[in-house]
Amino acid sequence: MDIKQLASKVVYQNKWMTVREDKIIRPSGAEGIYGVVDKPDCAVIIAIDDGVIHLVQQYRYTVQQRCWELPQGAWESNPDADHCDLAKGELREETGLLAERMEYVGPQFIAYGFLNQTCHVYLATQLTAVERQLDSEEEDLITRSFSLEEFERMLIEAKIKDCVTIAAYGLAKLKGML
Repeated sequence: MDIKQLASKVVYQNKWMTVREDKIIRPSGAEGIYGVVDKPDCAVIIAIDDGVIHLVQQYRYTVQQRCWELPQGAWESNPDADHCDLAKGELREETGLLAERMEYVGPQFIAYGFLNQTCHVYLATQLTAVERQLDSEEEDLITRSFSLEEFERMLIEAKIKDCVTIAAYGLAKLKGML
């Protein structure tokens, strides 16, 4: 028997997420609570062309530092958007790149202990530069390309700590797509 929800209440909500507290009953009969963050699905894009990978960097308030990561995001205003369209859109918004080829790598859960968001991983190749279209929240976002060797060294040396970036790249590499 799985954990069953007895009741649910929203305790916080903004345009990016809803936080709810669920009253639950465990298989043993013990009751408890479970905190859940509801967020729309997101996409992360591994954009590689000519031996370089395109990353973005922005200030991440929660950890109080600027961080390199793969382009990624969600469309809160269109949560049911096709995830390939989302990936193409996020790539263009954040990097100013269009991909002639988008290959689906697979789905991943980011932090399923409290978050129900699925992250869809795409490999983007055959890239063309166009104008970026940053959201207002991304005003400090910069983009830069790195050689694959330098990128992998950044992963090993913990200069990149974003689990979505690390997991997406690892999955694509293990599948032989890189």
